[in-house]
Amino acid sequence: MEVKSRHHLRSDEVDTITTALSENLGVELDADSFEKVEFDDSDWDVVLVDGDPLVLYLNGEPFLTVQGANQYPPEKHIVTVDAGAVSFVSDGADIMRPGITEADDDISADDLVVINEESHGKFLAVGRAQTDGDDMVGDSGKVVKSLHHVGDDLFEFSV
Repeated sequence: MEVKSRHHLRSDEVDTITTALSENLGVELDADSFEKVEFDDSDWDVVLVDGDPLVLYLNGEPFLTVQGANQYPPEKHIVTVDAGAVSFVSDGADIMRPGITEADDDISADDLVVINEESHGKFLAVGRAQTDGDDMVGDSGKVVKSLHHVGDDLFEFSV
């Protein structure tokens, strides 16, 4: 991913990000600098938080990247998968009901969510819920569309 431009965000843009992350994920970002990065060859809208790609915009909505979730663990909108799902999720697969061990009840269809693995508590992906959280655990069907995952171009990006 080639950087096209990079600029510091205004305080009102930073407030929008911090408020959204606090309300949606229960995360309080403690940072000194916020820089938006635009790429030549990608549709990702990324915000560097103290130099690290910790926030991305998905359809205009600020949300944590996988690195951001691991650095600032969310308290809400978490979907937990079992060990058998880890390799699939890490390869960018959508999340299926049989691999889910737990999902927050406050998740509604179309919400952004973070995917956590149950063994080590690491975050593996960011996705969009296809159903409510109380309907995610079960025997069959896709319930989260993967949008960003461990090992993709954004995860590998460094400044």
